[in-house]
Amino acid sequence: MKHILTLLAAGFVLAACGNDAGEAGAPASPADIAAWETATAFHASGNPATLEEWGQFRIEGERLVLAEGVVPYGLNTALFSDYAAKLRTVWLPEGAEPAVWHDEEAFEFPVGTVITKTFYYPRGGEGFDEVALDLDPNVHFDGRALDLSAVRVIETRILVRREAGWAAIPYAWNEDQRSTRLARTGAFVDLTLIAAGGRSQALNYQIPDVNQCAQCHITNAADAQLRPIGPRARHLNGNYPYAHGEQNQLAFWREAGLLAGGPEERDAAPRSAVWHGETTLSGMALDAAARAYIDINCAHCHSRTGHARTSGLYLEPSEMTGPAFGVCKPPIAAGRGTGNRLYSIVPGDSDASIFTFRMETTRPDAMMPELGRSVAHSEGLALVARWIDAMAGGC
Repeated sequence: MKHILTLLAAGFVLAACGNDAGEAGAPASPADIAAWETATAFHASGNPATLEEWGQFRIEGERLVLAEGVVPYGLNTALFSDYAAKLRTVWLPEGAEPAVWHDEEAFEFPVGTVITKTFYYPRGGEGFDEVALDLDPNVHFDGRALDLSAVRVIETRILVRREAGWAAIPYAWNEDQRSTRLARTGAFVDLTLIAAGGRSQALNYQIPDVNQCAQCHITNAADAQLRPIGPRARHLNGNYPYAHGEQNQLAFWREAGLLAGGPEERDAAPRSAVWHGETTLSGMALDAAARAYIDINCAHCHSRTGHARTSGLYLEPSEMTGPAFGVCKPPIAAGRGTGNRLYSIVPGDSDASIFTFRMETTRPDAMMPELGRSVAHSEGLALVARWIDAMAGGC
């Protein structure tokens, strides 16, 4: 882990040269600093009352700064969560063995690993509950720190690898943006989402409870163990804007001692498409983006081992063809979730496809994904609709 500290320290110095902690706002109070000064820690059991106790971040002025050894990462195409931006990080304790490579599944991380995902929005108006819609996955994050003066932070979810397996622990941020609280039973946050041109909509953001975390992160019902979803080769095989400069993530993880195994050449490793909301794609780019979107948003449940395994609809990359992938497939037991449509995917006709109906509806008994959103993802819906409409044939 010494190598990772050297790499990150160099990047932090570069970032600090052009971004002094005091520029973003008033300095943190002594109480703020004390609350976040906990050393980076692995809690082998229990549920610490605050995020601060994990030591993954610290507050400097109006900046939420990654602790040394905490590595930010991104996904080529990300899960939609009510348009929230996400700061993802991974930390391995000093002396830990690196994560073990898998071609398709999530990497096997050592005991002590802490993965965080912080959900936030750019501020969108005068009110603290007015937030902006921005499709930039790294908005207001400079590779080292998140600008708290420019964002509304909602929650941070912890995934920690303990001896018995992974545990999910959610934390809600208080409105002072200086403190957090354990949110095992979840919470709701009422926001107003403001898009370009001033168009606004109400957003009832849900922080999931621990059981809801398990519903997505138990990707194999046979052992009922939680697992990470995002840290897989195909999702990480792309460039990331680190504080020291842009670099392929798989290469950086190897250099930093976070990962062992797998092909050295990025072109030899699995890779999903990079998609951040573009809706004018066509041809191979459209096909790749739609498949990447369906993979990250649906496949952790819709697999032969996941929560939706009894649906007969399997959306992992290895399944992306024929009836198992939804093409001309009638539902097994969807109830009102069909929208009175006959097949999951009708090639050439997205308006007749159950797939797009379930993406656009916000009815709790019909929408997909059934967790993690309260509004429709208009860009994602447009992408998948264009993809279906471009398919040849029919049912």
